[in-house]
Amino acid sequence: MTAALVRRPGLARIRAAGSPLYLLCLGFVGLVVLLAVLAPWLSPHDPNAVDLGNAYGGPSADHLLGVDSAGRDTLSRLVTGARTSLLGPLGVVVFSTLAGVAVGVAAAWRGGWLDSVLSRSTELVFAFPGLLLAILIVSIYGDGLLAPVLALAVAYLPYVSRLTRSLVLAERERPYVEAYQVQGHSGLQICLRHVIPNIAPVVLAQSTINFGYALIDLAGLSFLGLGVPALTPDWGRMVFDGQVAIQHGYPLSAILPCAAIVLTVVAFNVVGERWADQVARRDR
Repeated sequence: MTAALVRRPGLARIRAAGSPLYLLCLGFVGLVVLLAVLAPWLSPHDPNAVDLGNAYGGPSADHLLGVDSAGRDTLSRLVTGARTSLLGPLGVVVFSTLAGVAVGVAAAWRGGWLDSVLSRSTELVFAFPGLLLAILIVSIYGDGLLAPVLALAVAYLPYVSRLTRSLVLAERERPYVEAYQVQGHSGLQICLRHVIPNIAPVVLAQSTINFGYALIDLAGLSFLGLGVPALTPDWGRMVFDGQVAIQHGYPLSAILPCAAIVLTVVAFNVVGERWADQVARRDR
């Protein structure tokens, strides 16, 4: 699965639909973030409250989206799960972006042997698929969110560093860089005050797209039982737990978190692609 900032035919058709879809996706992203922040106050029930006597219950006045195989309120787990489902990808994006920008700027600005070493090192990371690396680390350190987040951050770092390197190489050729060098500014000052702020919009667009991919990867790990602990509400874990309900003819507890994952990933991709288009038009 590539996280490179490329144009895809499907998203090209989405962009052609115009700003209404972009605004709709942006609003959906804002809604999901709001749910994650306010989850403790918006959840109508305790998401971990088990009621085996009410297992597989359908929608009702007390449980608007029904309950799962353990009698837990689906709506409460869906709202509370938004926090964990977004917190993990946020950690992946923050770590990979900060490290990737640092590596990319250092490689492009210094050049020479440092560029060769850093470029070859990041290319070596491509040989290790992110999910397999995360599975290996989780199998060593056990369940939890930190291990898979760090593993995926390492896997996503090369995408950010290669993009940053190409952007910085282009920025170095601009007249303002030479002007600041003539004035006696150090390379570190030029990079921190001018180069990085200039490339930030493109990196932000890439990181927004990476967020969606990281959400899918972490949800997949949770589905495999290698992500968050069993009792922690999480969309991927809800899909895993919902398998039993599907076998008994009650698919709602599995379909709803699946829909939440798909819609959130699509929304982040549309927003990220739109931002990338805006940056491209600005630079023309």
